[in-house]
Amino acid sequence: MAQFDDIQPGAELPALTVPVTVALVTGGAIATRDYFPGHHDLEAARALGSPHIFMNILTTNGLVQRFVEDWAGPQARLCDLKIKLGMPNYPGDTMTLTGAVTDKRASDRTVEVTLKGANSMGNHVTGTVRVCLP
Repeated sequence: MAQFDDIQPGAELPALTVPVTVALVTGGAIATRDYFPGHHDLEAARALGSPHIFMNILTTNGLVQRFVEDWAGPQARLCDLKIKLGMPNYPGDTMTLTGAVTDKRASDRTVEVTLKGANSMGNHVTGTVRVCLP
C-alpha cells in the first residue's frame, strides 16, 4: 500500500502483465454494455479489416485502474484518469502495464502516475492517473 509521505517522483510501480484472451475482450465489452460487433464477433471484426476481435476502451480503462489501485492500496482514491489508445489488444497477445510517479503535490496529497500498456505491436495505452494517497 502506497503512503504519500513515502513516495517520491521517479518511484516505479510493479509491472502488471495481462494475458489478452477472448473471454477478457468479450467479457469486458459485455460488462460495459458495448455491443459493437468488433468486440465479440470474429467475422464482423474481420469484415472491418481486423485480424481478430479487439478490446474496447472501457476494458482498457478498467485495467489501468486495476494497475494503479493494486499499487496504491484500498485507502487511495483515484482523482483523475486520462488515457489514449494506440495499438489494438487482440486475443493471444499480452499487455504489460508499467508506470512511475511523475509528480507529487502536498497541497492535496496526490501523486501523478504516468503509465503505458504495451503489447507485441507497441503501446496499446498511454496516460496519466492522479491518485490521492493516505
